[in-house]
Amino acid sequence: MTALTIAGLRKNYGSVAAVDGIDLEIPKGCVFGLLGPNGAGKSTTFKCVLGLIRASAGRVLFAGAPFSPAALERTAYVPERSVLYDWMSVREHIGYMKNSFTGFDPERARELLAQFGVGDESKRVRALSKGMRTAVAVALAFARRVDLLLLDEPTSGLDPVNQRSVLNLIINEAAQGTTVVFSSHQIGQVERAADRIAVMQRGRIVLEGIVDDLKAGRKIVEGILPSDDFSVNGLASDARIVRLERNGRILRAFVTEQPDDVAAHMSALGAQGLRVVDLSLEDIFLDAVAPKVTTASVVEEA
Repeated sequence: MTALTIAGLRKNYGSVAAVDGIDLEIPKGCVFGLLGPNGAGKSTTFKCVLGLIRASAGRVLFAGAPFSPAALERTAYVPERSVLYDWMSVREHIGYMKNSFTGFDPERARELLAQFGVGDESKRVRALSKGMRTAVAVALAFARRVDLLLLDEPTSGLDPVNQRSVLNLIINEAAQGTTVVFSSHQIGQVERAADRIAVMQRGRIVLEGIVDDLKAGRKIVEGILPSDDFSVNGLASDARIVRLERNGRILRAFVTEQPDDVAAHMSALGAQGLRVVDLSLEDIFLDAVAPKVTTASVVEEA
């Protein structure tokens, strides 16, 4: 069952398309990671989905119906920049949420605040660090028991322990049927939590799919060459190699089959410290946003 459908979504600012016709179908109960460099359009996409800014074109469906104000009762949003009220205390924010949303659980909020180390509810938001503001926003969102969570950089400013706590919350919520869409600049976090991902660049989706499927079928053969100017003798034309990266003496070959044979070839060329490793989400991301960073020097030397 599809929880969120985004079809032909576009947002123009003058002649610039911040979001340029994206299409996504996000299944119910999954953790969906939205990746992209700064300015790729991730935050604008979140705001268009919620109607916080008016899209130039396209439509958004929540559980098969147009996203309406009533759907906000079943949706929680943590924006990249804090929208907490500086002059209000943490306790007043809890009261405000209780009066605003029928599904809000004050005791759950207090449990999460304690878990994040926010113990003094009388503190005003202006007195909190950036990390503690993030922690308060996350706790308030996860205390609402909603069907859809939209989280834009939900670990920003948090220490590693609390970052891990947020990821555990995301995974646990999805296990209970909640759909979670989150963005993060820390690819390792997305790799740990997300079932599916989409990569945005310049307002467009350049890659989308199930994380395990995107990793399948490719390996990386990595080795150290004898010198910086050592010839790699035809490796660039090997049909099994879809991408070569060379950084000084370090050579990485992205291969679709027979990685051990490719490693043997590299060994015959004099490469040392050879190893065959699985493709990481970081490799997938970099390949999607910078597909031309294969080293020209390798091609010229082949």
